Amino acid sequence: MTFKVLVSDALADEGVDILREYCDVDVKTGLPEEELISIIGEYDGLLVRSGTQVTPAVIEAADRLKFIGRAGAGVDNINLEAATKRGIIVANAPSGNTLAACEHTLAMMMSLARNIPQATASVKAGEWKRSKFMGVELNEKTLGIVGFGRIGQELAQRANALRMRCIAYDPYINADRAKQLGVEVCSLDELFPQADFITVHTPLVKETRHLINKDTLATMKDGVRIINCARGGIIDEDALYDAIRDGKVAGAALDVFEEEPPENAKIVTLEQVITTPHLGASTVEAQQNVAVSVAKQCIEVLEGGSGKFVVNVPMVPPDLKDRIEPYAKLAEKMGKLLMQLIEGRITTIEIEYGGKAAEFGQRTNYITRVALKGILDQILQGGVNIANAVFEATSRSIKFSVSITEQSNGFT
Repeated sequence: MTFKVLVSDALADEGVDILREYCDVDVKTGLPEEELISIIGEYDGLLVRSGTQVTPAVIEAADRLKFIGRAGAGVDNINLEAATKRGIIVANAPSGNTLAACEHTLAMMMSLARNIPQATASVKAGEWKRSKFMGVELNEKTLGIVGFGRIGQELAQRANALRMRCIAYDPYINADRAKQLGVEVCSLDELFPQADFITVHTPLVKETRHLINKDTLATMKDGVRIINCARGGIIDEDALYDAIRDGKVAGAALDVFEEEPPENAKIVTLEQVITTPHLGASTVEAQQNVAVSVAKQCIEVLEGGSGKFVVNVPMVPPDLKDRIEPYAKLAEKMGKLLMQLIEGRITTIEIEYGGKAAEFGQRTNYITRVALKGILDQILQGGVNIANAVFEATSRSIKFSVSITEQSNGFT
């Protein structure tokens, strides 16, 4: 069978070339939603960047779709709930643009500290006002990093080389890794009053929307400088505007905005604010990396495998994959066998992990989904996978419970 893949945003040629070795590929960018809805039913895979909005209506029309790939770190333009219900695997490329985003953040921070964009515009206007653009040094300043994932960690290494003191907040922070990098772990309440520069590197979710707002800005050090190269919406732009105008915040460097382009955003009118048009991942190298990553994952999923950076199913770390997969295959076969041995309607499924399998802890979530798939395959005659197995079970009022015990029954 030949798979068809639609690329609806500009994707580096390296990724498209990989796809074309295995699939029929159509590149159609700038599609309005109505047109995308009218054609999406022809495709098995969809690759996007930030431009295409994959709405529930698009997903509802995607009768054949098995994979949606986002060539970038976020998936906020893809409706994950709708995709998961339809059993569509959604994956991104979180590591491909890490260095690009890190370096752009560092460039924005330095430009903000030394007023480089404003000074450039002044000289080009025929002026020579040296005293107007007095800056500050980064040396011995405190950098507060909100979100200590890949980008935050790369940034900390570079900030340390500039002799900055780095403090970080992340609810899932790896304390050992932070210590290795010479970074102090603290709460947001501790970070805001200490930092001379604050940079955010979190996804935009319910908990992080307007994380920096009127109340949190009030707790910050006078003269703080704020950088956002992550997601528009993490900062309340109106509150930041007021804080800069009132002198609480010395300046801000923004690569992303709540509305893009920021046609009605008054924050961009302030002289103390420097901006770029969402360029964090815009390097030749980064675009090649993310395109290749999602292209390879698309092919892997369409051929029956699992993508490396799937976001709507439990992840299996590469170092555990060889150990977990045999259990997953066994669980699926057990589910299929079970359904051939019993009669009547299933109401409850109990799954127990014991012995060596208990060592996987929460990683057993992946095995559980595969087991449910094996059971539901016999009921639904296809159409179920690890993405929608839990939804399909609960929507049919099938309850399932999982227990983990250290007890071994004498077999692996």
